[in-house]
Amino acid sequence: MNENPYELFQKECPDVAARFNDLVEAQKALRGLDSKTKQLINIAIQTANRNARGVQMHAMMAKKEGATREEIVGAVVLNLHHSGLSSVIDCLPAAINGFEGKM
Repeated sequence: MNENPYELFQKECPDVAARFNDLVEAQKALRGLDSKTKQLINIAIQTANRNARGVQMHAMMAKKEGATREEIVGAVVLNLHHSGLSSVIDCLPAAINGFEGKM
């Protein structure tokens, strides 16, 4: 199965997915941080959670918002002293793949 997991979620649970999308849009609308910074924070959070797929997706979004490769890598490596080397090693390839547009 090569279907995008998020698309599968939307297909299987359309009402829940729609409400989740509303939440995401409300979070995007929060003032105080620009979109690029929000995506870099999301990369750091996903790295802390060892969610490589989340890192990859947010790296793609961060690049669209103007983030550089160095900023994306920095958001991953920032976790080194918080969540350890294994989190960074697990997520760094995903971040680079996301920046390069690879799935």
